[in-house]
Amino acid sequence: MNCAVYILASQRNGTLYTGVTSDLVKRIWQHKNDAFEGFSKANGTKMLVWYESGESIEGAIMREKQIKKWNRIWKLRLIESMNPEWLDLSGNILG
Repeated sequence: MNCAVYILASQRNGTLYTGVTSDLVKRIWQHKNDAFEGFSKANGTKMLVWYESGESIEGAIMREKQIKKWNRIWKLRLIESMNPEWLDLSGNILG
């Protein structure tokens, strides 16, 4: 199983959403197509700006909980360490 923790943004330095999934491609498609009601749909967080893959869902959930406790500055630094231009990385995974 290939699990992932990910961060979506509404725009550069905009609203952030942190999530975890066992199928990143499917989950990003769901976010982009407003497949579910909730925070992401309500706040327009559709840009995949950061993600981290792992082998276990337990590890991914622990990482998600860790990141959700971080302050905003730390999350912005995490995003910019991988994606300084705040590009939508979904093209890399959706094909």
